[in-house]
Amino acid sequence: MITKYTFGKPFNTESVVDLPAGTKCLVDQPDLFAYGFVTITDKFEYNFRLNPKDRVYGLGQTVGGINKRGKIYESWCNDDPSHTEEKKSLYGAHNFFIIDSKDPDLLFGLYFDYPSKLVIDAGYTRTDRIFVKAESPNMDVYVIEPEINCENKILSIVEQFRKMIGKSYTPPLWAFGYMQSRWGYGTEQDLETVYKNHKEHNIPLDAIFLDIDYMDGFKDFTINKNNFKDFKTCIQNMKQKNVHIVPIIDAGIKADPDFDIDKEGLEKGHFCKKADGTPFAAGVWPGLSHFTDFLNPEARKWFGSKYQTLLDDGIDGFWNDMNEPALFYSEDGIKETYKKVREKITNENPDVYSNWEVKDSILALSNNQKDYESFYHRVPAKDAGAFGEGSAAGADNSDGTVLVRHDKVHNLYGYNMTRAASDYFTQQNGKDILLISRASYIGMHRYSGIWTGDNYSWWSHILLVIKQLPSLNMCGFLYTGCDLGGFGCNTSRDLLLRFLSIGVFTPLMRNHSALGTREQECYKFENPEDFRGIISLRYRLLPYLYTTYKKCVEENKMYFKPLCFDYPNDPIAPSIEDQLILGEDLMIAPVYTQNAQGRTVYLPENMTCVTCGLGTGLDTGKPVFKKMKKGVHFIEVPLNKIVFFIKKGHKIPVTKAAFNTAELNFDNLEMW
Repeated sequence: MITKYTFGKPFNTESVVDLPAGTKCLVDQPDLFAYGFVTITDKFEYNFRLNPKDRVYGLGQTVGGINKRGKIYESWCNDDPSHTEEKKSLYGAHNFFIIDSKDPDLLFGLYFDYPSKLVIDAGYTRTDRIFVKAESPNMDVYVIEPEINCENKILSIVEQFRKMIGKSYTPPLWAFGYMQSRWGYGTEQDLETVYKNHKEHNIPLDAIFLDIDYMDGFKDFTINKNNFKDFKTCIQNMKQKNVHIVPIIDAGIKADPDFDIDKEGLEKGHFCKKADGTPFAAGVWPGLSHFTDFLNPEARKWFGSKYQTLLDDGIDGFWNDMNEPALFYSEDGIKETYKKVREKITNENPDVYSNWEVKDSILALSNNQKDYESFYHRVPAKDAGAFGEGSAAGADNSDGTVLVRHDKVHNLYGYNMTRAASDYFTQQNGKDILLISRASYIGMHRYSGIWTGDNYSWWSHILLVIKQLPSLNMCGFLYTGCDLGGFGCNTSRDLLLRFLSIGVFTPLMRNHSALGTREQECYKFENPEDFRGIISLRYRLLPYLYTTYKKCVEENKMYFKPLCFDYPNDPIAPSIEDQLILGEDLMIAPVYTQNAQGRTVYLPENMTCVTCGLGTGLDTGKPVFKKMKKGVHFIEVPLNKIVFFIKKGHKIPVTKAAFNTAELNFDNLEMW
C-alpha cells in the first residue's frame, strides 16, 4: 500500500524504479497527506505527533540507536571521520524511516526523495513530535502502509519499500571472503608480504586492498611505476594464488595539464564548473583537482570508461572513496581564510576568542558549505525539476541540459560516481565486479555495497556498527560492513578479535587501518592461531551466509534485523539493541566491552547456543551445542571463540574451512 505525494517540481534522483500497480499518486495536495501534516511555503515541513511508546526505525547510516527517537539527524553526505555521538550526519543520505506505533493504524513508512540537506528531528526538540524540514518544497514523498492481512506489518513495509527502489547489489562470491587492507600498501613487496604471512600462519585470505599509495602522485587510474614495475603481472600472480587486488578510486582528478585524463575531461567539458564557466578546483590528495560532473550522463559514461585500464590489468574489484565529495580546501576558501587569520594575528594582544576564531577558520577550510555552493552540474532539463537555473555553465543549453548548483543535489554525487562505474562494468564486461563506495544515497544500493567509513579502534564502534546494520538493510544496503579493528587510532589484540567476531557475520569482512596507526594484520599479534580460528569459521559458515544473502536480495528481505522485527509481540525485544537476527535462522550477540569474559543475552524463544573457534590447521574445532530456554542468560565468550544462536527447529549448512573461497566445497555440507 504505497501513496506517492509530489510537491512542486522534484529533482529526478532515479532512486525509485518500481511502483506497484494501484499506487496512489497525488500532486500538490498536502492537505490530503495520510499521516501527520505537510506545510508547503518556500520550504517544506512535515510533522507528526508521536505517542509515548512510538519508535522510529531506519535512516540508514547514522549514529545513535536502532530506535532513532530522541535525536536530530541531517541527511547530508558528510566526510567526517570522527563518528561520535553528537554527529548528525555521516557519509550516506538515507531518508527512509518507519514509525512503529502501538496503535496498529499508525504504523507506516516514509521516504523523502530529496537530494539536498534534509533535517529529521525525531523527538528531540519536542519529545512528542517528529519534524522533517527542507529548504526547498520540491520533492516526492512516499507513504508505505502494511499490506492487508500481512503476518508482520513492519517487515511488510520494508519489503514494499525495497521492491520499489530495486534489487540490492550482489558481489562475486570471493568478496564474501576475508580481506586485508591498510593505508600504506604501495609496493609489490607489500602485497607479497601480506600473502606470505597469511599463508604461513594459515589465515584465510581472498583479497588485499590498495589505498592511494599505489597511484602515481595520487592520480586516479595511474600506477606508481617505481613501486610496481609490472602491475599487470603482479595482479595475475596474485590471482593465480586466488587473491584479488582491490584498488581505491577517488572522486577528484588531479588538475594537471600533463595528465591526460584531466586534459581530456577539460576538453570534453566533463568537469563541474563555477558560475562563470571556469572549472571548479579544490584540494584533495593529489592537490588541486577537478571533479567529474556525475549528474551528467555523458560525463558518467566517460568516467566509467576510465576503469578499463585497470580492468585490463586483471583488476576485478574497486572501492570508490572521497565521493561525498570530500574537499580539503578551495583556492577561494584559502584566500578568505588567510585574510581572516592575518587580521587576527596582527593584533599584538589577541584575546582568547581571536585564537578560537583562527582555529575555527582553519578547520572550516575542509568541506566548506560555501565551496559546495560555488560549483554547478549540467543536468538533463527533464530531470532537473525546479532545481535548474538556466543554461549550463560555460555552454549553451542546446544539448538539453540546465545548470544545477551542487549543494542542491549534493547527496547524489557519490551515488552517481559509483553508478558510472557499475554501468560501465555491466555494459562493457558483463562480469561480476566487487564495488563498494563511501558516500551513498538510496538507489545506489543497486550498484554497489558500502562500508561504514573511517571508524576508530574504539569499543563503542563495535556497538555502533551493530546498530547501523539493520538500518542500512532497511534502505537496501545489504553488502556492508565496517573497518574491522578500527581505521583510526591503535587497536589492541582483544579489540581486533572482538571486531572480527561481528565481522564473521557481515557480508563485507575487511580489516582496514590508517597510515601511522598500529599495524593490525592478524599475524602481527601473538597467538595468530586465535585469529585463524575465527576467520576460518567465516568460511565454514559461507554456505549459509551466502545463500541467505542471495535470498534477501531476491525477496527484498533484511539480512540483519532487530529482535523486535522478528518478535513484534515480545515486550522485551524492542529494548534489545545489541543483538541481531541474521536471516531466518540465527541470532548474534557480539561482545563489545573491554576485558569482558562474556555477556548477558536475551533469548526471545528457545534456542541452541553454538560455541566454535580454535582448532588445528584450518579446522575450527568441534562446535559445542547447548540448548537454552527463552529468557536472560549470561554467556561466556572466550576471545578466541565465536558464540551464536540457532532458532529452535532450524538448521544451517556449513562446510569445511579453506584458505580462500575458490577452495571451498559447497557439495559436501553438514548441518548444524
